Amino acid sequence: MYSFNNDYSEGACPEILKALIENNFVQEDGYGLDNFCLEATEIIKEKTNHHNIDVHFVPGGTPCNILAVVSCLKSYEAVIAVETAHINVHETGAIEASGHKILTCKGNNGKITPKEIEEIFLNRMEEHMVYPKMVFISNATELGTIYSYDELKAIREICDKYDLYLYMDGARLSSALVSIENDLSLANITELTDMFYLGGTKNGALLGEAFIIKNPELKENFRYHLKQRGQMLAKSRIIGIEFKVLLNNDLHLELAKHANKMAQTLKMIFAEADIPFLVDTSTNQIFPILPNKMINELKKEYKFEIWEKYDDENSVARFVCSWDTKKDKILQFYNDFKRIRLELMEL
Repeated sequence: MYSFNNDYSEGACPEILKALIENNFVQEDGYGLDNFCLEATEIIKEKTNHHNIDVHFVPGGTPCNILAVVSCLKSYEAVIAVETAHINVHETGAIEASGHKILTCKGNNGKITPKEIEEIFLNRMEEHMVYPKMVFISNATELGTIYSYDELKAIREICDKYDLYLYMDGARLSSALVSIENDLSLANITELTDMFYLGGTKNGALLGEAFIIKNPELKENFRYHLKQRGQMLAKSRIIGIEFKVLLNNDLHLELAKHANKMAQTLKMIFAEADIPFLVDTSTNQIFPILPNKMINELKKEYKFEIWEKYDDENSVARFVCSWDTKKDKILQFYNDFKRIRLELMEL
């Protein structure tokens, strides 16, 4: 069975594997102090056009999100996020387990709005309730949508108005950056957020994310949080090597372009058959609303996620493409989809 279940089913892109082998016997310091991490940090500073940022290399996305919250917030402070946010749905209560409450709002196609942030903040201004202090966003969002420059700037302005930190989960940031609808750059994102991470795990790396802190008041003693939360790798060199490769000649963007292109090709296949979508996306995730009978047949040959129930006869499916999704597999899906659709129509 071919999988459209996620964008991390494969291992690592060949360029990363080659670099890991070539540097395998080079002796280095550990815990993020190796030359590979230091060199990758300098590249990130160049790419973001911000030379005063701190960069830390973390094994995965959920640890990044936990580290962001626990390093910024006091015990009585909370984080604001949309209902579909990864921290609210898919992290097993990791944020709550750290002692911080998530205050949720409905959002618009996976994106938070300044009005929602303001409403949550103003409704919790007394000491019998948790104090909102951070806004969490994802780009691309959990629904595959992306923030525009104007949207992110407006969120930054409302955060400044109420003295809130702004943190971006960038697990699929490369996918967002190469979306045909995107008008944001890494420099914009660095300027408009307090901290964010650039994802590697879901874009061709074996593991690892680059966690970036711009706000000077949040930099101090961050490495203590890394160690305390078990995220300071002795062999951090692995992630440093990976990001050197991913950032060299913007390979991370080329990998993400391929993933987006494959997903958008799938999208056209469904659209050709007049299949509706939960939300319109231009990244590597699509959410067609399919008849349950069709889902049952497709699942005999393909892996993909059932996102949510739509009605008694239909469900929202999620299809995800990766840096390694093969064109011939898309063509195979096209032929199988046409066959299954025809068979169901004849019943």
